[in-house]
Amino acid sequence: MPLDNDDLPIGRLLTRREALAIMSATGVVLLTGCSPRDMVGSDSGPCAVRPRLTPGPYFVDELLDRSDIRSDPSDGIDRPGALLALTFTVARIASPVCTPLAGVQVDLWHCDALGVYSDVIDANFNTVGQKFLRGYQRTDADGVARFTTIYPGWYPGRAVHLHFKLRAGTSGLPGFDFTSQLFFDDLFTDQVHTLAPYSSKGAGRLRNSGDGIYNSGGSRLVLATTPTTEGYAAAFSMALQI
Repeated sequence: MPLDNDDLPIGRLLTRREALAIMSATGVVLLTGCSPRDMVGSDSGPCAVRPRLTPGPYFVDELLDRSDIRSDPSDGIDRPGALLALTFTVARIASPVCTPLAGVQVDLWHCDALGVYSDVIDANFNTVGQKFLRGYQRTDADGVARFTTIYPGWYPGRAVHLHFKLRAGTSGLPGFDFTSQLFFDDLFTDQVHTLAPYSSKGAGRLRNSGDGIYNSGGSRLVLATTPTTEGYAAAFSMALQI
């Protein structure tokens, strides 16, 4: 899979001192207007600043309102791989507390167990017309959006990752469009990728430390993933000022 078209990382991480200064002076103005620059994760410390990262060349706005994104809608067949239950929680920053933010459209997309994206043309595959591992949900009254997907595989030049986008949807919220990526602990991925069909990919997976996009802020975007009776589960929390 060619990577030359991957966009360069966007923005930079704030230092803790910068973040605290922003909190003190402005009540954490991190996502503002129509061009948000950063994200604050409410799950890690008083001010865990998270960067916006490149969407890469594979976002396709499929308009698929669905929680389970594993299948292609044309045949209903799930893409093979270990089940991953992923929960997003989105809040609005309202100093000094955060309150649940309903109506945010959360788009999720990623490659399959063998590193293939749907609905794109690549040097190694053509999946135009297929829509597996893509979809969106809107956050509920508790600010929560849930997805059922699979643990992603890998392709040359990138660490294992997911893509997500936050948009105002049709909720009447001020316009915004925030895109970033989520990563996984390498040792955890080592275990998952011993399973089929991941194991058929062979050696060569890039680890987080070798991924240029990860090194532009990905350490603050790593999912805490745990085993479940059906597969794996992970959750990610964030707060926006809009």
